[in-house]
Amino acid sequence: MMGRIAWRFLRETEPRLLAKFAYTFGWKGMRAVQRFERRRARGQSFPAFLHLSITNACNLSCQGCWVSPTRPPQHLDLALARRIIDAARRQGSYFFGILGGEPLLHPGLFDLLAAYPDCYFQLFTNGTLITAEVAERLRVLGNVTPLISIEGLEQTGDIRRGGEGVYAAALAGLEHCRQARLITGVACSVCQSNQAELATEAFARRLVDLGVHYLWYYLYRPVGPRPCPELALERDQIVALRRFLVELRLRVPILVVDAYWDHEGRALCPAAVGISHHINPWGSVEPCPIIQFAKDSLAEAPDIGAALTESAFLRAFREFACEAGRGCIVMTDPGRLKAFLEAQQARDCTGRGTGLAELSASCGRLSHHIPGVEIPERHWAYRFGKKHWFFGFGAYG
Repeated sequence: MMGRIAWRFLRETEPRLLAKFAYTFGWKGMRAVQRFERRRARGQSFPAFLHLSITNACNLSCQGCWVSPTRPPQHLDLALARRIIDAARRQGSYFFGILGGEPLLHPGLFDLLAAYPDCYFQLFTNGTLITAEVAERLRVLGNVTPLISIEGLEQTGDIRRGGEGVYAAALAGLEHCRQARLITGVACSVCQSNQAELATEAFARRLVDLGVHYLWYYLYRPVGPRPCPELALERDQIVALRRFLVELRLRVPILVVDAYWDHEGRALCPAAVGISHHINPWGSVEPCPIIQFAKDSLAEAPDIGAALTESAFLRAFREFACEAGRGCIVMTDPGRLKAFLEAQQARDCTGRGTGLAELSASCGRLSHHIPGVEIPERHWAYRFGKKHWFFGFGAYG
């Protein structure tokens, strides 16, 4: 299967883009993880990867979204974004997730991407704004992979995204990416209303036909001002999703990404491990995008590298989350998370001022950690990659 995937990359993407992906994301990404491991051995923790939400502006209104657009929108200051990226580069980290809102609504996005040809960026987008012109600009840059979110087919997608014609618009964005010969991904937040549509081999094969090279599945998390908890998956559905991912990797020539199960099928939280943390549009550091609380403002930090490495709040969160278990603490024990945040006197960064109240109103539920039903990876490449390049690092003892 890996041979078929490699052939697709060679046949469908521009050679310059493929070389940039292999070296800047692949080789330098592996080196970043190795440096991260060495820092952990010294008792330090600067993330191997950073996620930057560069704006809270968005053209959609999705169920379960944690972002509340403001008027005027809050855009991450470009000078601060460059300071953050420069600090990461000094630590040997060159890969960044660019989130929103909708990051294509940030007026300085392309200037930021163009300033760092030695870095690689994953653009989390709903795809509706990817025109032929946008795809061509991404092709010229060469250091960006668009990750287009699809939350259901025609009817389900419109309900999930709070718009009309959203699925068709995302497919149009994918077509522009295919014509520009970009390395392109699709992300699916799997929930009650879309699992039967999206977690299928037929859907994955359709994406292959559309020129999609990787497919990222993750569990729906009922957060934000419209959490829609009725959409959260139940135990058997979570197990079925995990089994589907493992089997899909054996059958369809598309890279299948998940960031929450290791090579043995054991759950973990990337923020608890410390391999990744999140910067919000105000420049404050949060454990992950859906935990919108912070104590450290990078805009006020004279040394961003030190601020991230020495953050007492992030260190306390990592210890707390590992002790709480392998699942997503937002889902499994929101009350315990609320108590931790209050004890830390963390600042609410939702822009709504309702973060603690939302945790109080949330009921605990299962996430991806279901002891006793771990499903190990069956494909050798995923087993090897997860074991050596991404997961664990002894964080859970």
